[in-house]
Amino acid sequence: MPSSAVGRGGGVRAGRALVGYDEAVSRYDPLIGLETHVELGTRTKLFCGCPAKFGGEPNTHVCPVCLGLPGSLPVPSRAAIEYTIRIGLALNCSIAEWCRFARKNYFYPDMPKNFQISQYDEPLCTDGWLEVTLDEAEAAPYGHSGGPRTFRVGIERVHLEEDTGKSQHMGGATGRIHGADYSLVDYNRAGIPLVEIVTRPVEDTGPLAPAVAHAYVTELRDLLRSLGVSDVRMEEGSLRCDVNTSLSPRGSGRWGTRTETKNVNSLRSVERAVHSEIERQAAVLDAGERVIQETRHFHEDSGITTSGRSKEEAQDYRYFPEPDLVPLAPPRDWVDQIRASLPELPAARRARLQEAWGITAAEMTNIRNAGALDLVEQTIAAGASAADARKWWLNVLARRANDTGVELASLPITPADVAAVAALVGSGALNDRLARQVIEGVLAGEGTPDQVVAARDLAVVSDDTALNAAVDEAIAARPDVADKIRGGKVTAAHALVGAVMKATRGQADASRVHELILARLTQS
Repeated sequence: MPSSAVGRGGGVRAGRALVGYDEAVSRYDPLIGLETHVELGTRTKLFCGCPAKFGGEPNTHVCPVCLGLPGSLPVPSRAAIEYTIRIGLALNCSIAEWCRFARKNYFYPDMPKNFQISQYDEPLCTDGWLEVTLDEAEAAPYGHSGGPRTFRVGIERVHLEEDTGKSQHMGGATGRIHGADYSLVDYNRAGIPLVEIVTRPVEDTGPLAPAVAHAYVTELRDLLRSLGVSDVRMEEGSLRCDVNTSLSPRGSGRWGTRTETKNVNSLRSVERAVHSEIERQAAVLDAGERVIQETRHFHEDSGITTSGRSKEEAQDYRYFPEPDLVPLAPPRDWVDQIRASLPELPAARRARLQEAWGITAAEMTNIRNAGALDLVEQTIAAGASAADARKWWLNVLARRANDTGVELASLPITPADVAAVAALVGSGALNDRLARQVIEGVLAGEGTPDQVVAARDLAVVSDDTALNAAVDEAIAARPDVADKIRGGKVTAAHALVGAVMKATRGQADASRVHELILARLTQS
């Protein structure tokens, strides 16, 4: 994190450098909390039949209900309620036997009714937890070397509400309202079912606070995806995170004043936002000033946060029970049915697969971080070994995905294709170099691995007649190397193997070539 000047309340002030992270956590205890907003993947919006899908021409996925026109009445989506209960159960929450919606009143230009239907003091799910584990590699950058660390993050509430529309500020340089020439509002998103998952303050993280925040959102994203309730695409806004951070003097036992960094939109940025706020708040406290309770904005380019709006005085949202909706009372047998339908949760699945595949926790983390867990599992199911599946997905294919800027699962190659390539290598029909060419052909749309091998004539040459001719040519071209081999320097054979491989366009069986060279030059 670069040194910069940060003033009271977050403005830049000349002459004040950020406190280094290690120094900050040596004198202050961080406390974090996270509020995660999840757009549910239902077919329709929460209270009407408009499509709840990303994109579309502005203001085309709207109707009188989600526009809040006079006389329109909301009807709650059963699917949205079920999805919320699924989330609550997976997070070990208690499911309310009776709860209700409330009106949250405020002026927002992207909220057409000027109130939001949400849940206030009677949420659907309460009092849960989610365990997250940092492996040694994840904790090492923060000075931890004592093996994996597990944290139980308390979940205060999971409640259901409707999303807002989206303002677009036009003509400015930053996309924010300051400096814009005018603003437009797209109400397509207004009314999409939105679940808010609020943690309790996460204590005793010490220097690991940024890594714990990152690990929590990662685990939560994986859990939501496994439940099938959301596509959790942070880049599209279907998963958004508000990050609360505070500092207190080391060992004081009290909580500091928190700031709320709003709408952080990537896993890496969640970690960077906590890191940045710890350094900034330490500088404020060291200067004898107080941290202002406020919202803040995280800037991807600079890695710092800047001030938003003050939250020192509680907003009066004038909550009252939503008069157009009856209370919710989920039947216990329905809740039990939902509980019975939950899939194997991500942490349990990873532990099972890690043991079955015989890999380390760090190797499992690499697979997970690459987005390759499903792909590796399906490749193994198609007949590949665990080592081969990991090798091809995490090396060749992960690099291709990174180079082309797409997700690994979006590459035009299937786990069955990768298993077929691994089988061809295992049988000796291909070597690794040829296998890479086969994968390139499959990615280019040239057909299955077998079809690419046939079309490109990529099979390994293992016929001794053809190989002996290539070996003779290599020896004749490099007599100096041949003399070294005859003199007992057998490692020099690698130069002749390379020459044969080049002459055969990489299609020779390298191990057989090596055998033939040594047999030719070391015979008594």
